[in-house]
Amino acid sequence: MKILKRFFIWVRNLLIFLFISSVLAVVAYRFIPVYYTPLMFIRLYEQKKDGKTIKLRHQWVPLSQIAQPLVQAVVASEDNLFLEHNGFDVEQIQKAREEAEKGKRVRGASTISQQTAKNVFLWPTQSYIRKGIEVYFTLLIEWIWGKERIMEVYLNSIEMGDGIYGAEAVANLHFDKQAYQLTQSDAALIAASLPNPRRFNSAKPSGYMQKRQAKIISLMGKMFQIDMGFKVEDGKLPTKKRKKWRASVIPIGER
Repeated sequence: MKILKRFFIWVRNLLIFLFISSVLAVVAYRFIPVYYTPLMFIRLYEQKKDGKTIKLRHQWVPLSQIAQPLVQAVVASEDNLFLEHNGFDVEQIQKAREEAEKGKRVRGASTISQQTAKNVFLWPTQSYIRKGIEVYFTLLIEWIWGKERIMEVYLNSIEMGDGIYGAEAVANLHFDKQAYQLTQSDAALIAASLPNPRRFNSAKPSGYMQKRQAKIISLMGKMFQIDMGFKVEDGKLPTKKRKKWRASVIPIGER
């Protein structure tokens, strides 16, 4: 009985430690740039294991120095209810479950918030345990970070090519630009590569990618304009970061 009691005490203390440390990590990343993620190290290991050239290109930039069209493009292609949901698109999750039950190809239903939680705190493999932890971190970042910070971390940490992470790196390598200079066409092409950025190269788009690019551009025009990121009409890059807010949209036409 003493051994069992000690075991439960140990488990309790471990859970308390994990809870406190996870909350502190999320609070810290609310203010500290995310320079490295677990996925980056996993990809480095895979490159070394396969005898490939080691590649890791990543440069953190604030959201105010990332072109607004890229924000618009990833919301249009990846999560068009980003500003409305609390981390989960229940309708899409239900649709994906129904399609899987009918034997159709399994498709992703993860929101930008879920993808960000996975990129920053977890690993890419699929399992119920990892998915459960992802739900926990998604709730935390929605509560502690807010939408603007989630978008900022997402666009700085997401894989956008082979060994390429974040908007600044892909803008430099694939478009010979800085992230704030990306056009609507560039942004839609980057968004078109996101389902599989190591297969779909935004620097050398296939016919399939160009079709996706055109579809995403169309969706971008039908959406409300998202007031995040650098806009050309601003004239110049801000010297100070804009005041933080939770989320905002400006209507530019009918839904």
